[in-house]
Amino acid sequence: MRRLLIVWHSMTGGARAMAEAAADAARGQEGVETILRRADATDAGDVLAADAYLFVTPENLAAIAGLMKDFFDRCYYPALGRIEGRAYAQMVCAGSDGTSAARQIERIAKGWRLRAVADPLILLTHAQTPEAIAAPKIIAPADLDRCRDLGAAIAGGLALGIY
Repeated sequence: MRRLLIVWHSMTGGARAMAEAAADAARGQEGVETILRRADATDAGDVLAADAYLFVTPENLAAIAGLMKDFFDRCYYPALGRIEGRAYAQMVCAGSDGTSAARQIERIAKGWRLRAVADPLILLTHAQTPEAIAAPKIIAPADLDRCRDLGAAIAGGLALGIY
C-alpha cells in the first residue's frame, strides 16, 4: 500500500480545514493510506515512510508558519538523500499573497529533490487587520473543493503508480 503524508499547521483553522479536506478526498482512494499529521507531531520516520507529501501551512509575515519551519528543520537532514524523486504538493492559507511561503517550501523540497506534481494551491482569506488576522478562518466551500481535488489527485497518482 502506498502512503500519502499530509503535514499541516494552523493557528486559526484555515490551513487545518484545507488539510482535512484534502485528506478526506485522498482517503477515498483504494490502495493509498493517507496520514494527516500536525507538523509538531511529525518526525523524520514519518517522512521516510511516506511515498508522497502534501505540505499545508499558513503564511505568517511572508514565510511559512514557525511550526512548519520547525518540522522541516527537524526532518530535513535525517531525510536528506533518502527521499529523492518522491512527489509533493503544497497548500498555503494566506491573508493577501502566499507566494513567499510557497517559494520557501519549494526551496526546501528542491533540497530534498522532491518532485512537484501540482502548482502551489494558495487560498487568500483577505485578513488585513490584527483582529481579522487573529480571528478563526472559514474557508469557502468552493475553495475546500479545490483542496479536495488536490488531495484526490495526489492519492490517485499514487494508486496508479504515476508517483
